Amino acid sequence: MDLKTTLSKKGCTIVDVRSRDEFRSGHVTGSLNIPLQELKERIDEIRQLTSPLVLCCASGNRSAQAQNWLTSQNISCVNGGSWMDINYLQNK
Repeated sequence: MDLKTTLSKKGCTIVDVRSRDEFRSGHVTGSLNIPLQELKERIDEIRQLTSPLVLCCASGNRSAQAQNWLTSQNISCVNGGSWMDINYLQNK
């Protein structure tokens, strides 16, 4: 499933894996901030989120790392790349 289709589905959750400071400087409206380094300790919280998860960061690198790890934990997710790309798709 491509990113645009995933974003158009009701109930997907956008998770921004950037640092708290980066998130505060700008983010997708309605997204959750779970920094990459906190994924393991917040796995129970993540399992409760409505899937599929759309992961984002500044460039797509950290969200790719998050996708790899979450997929290994059997969590349905997609790498959305940059949060600005997701903003663009949602406002298109």
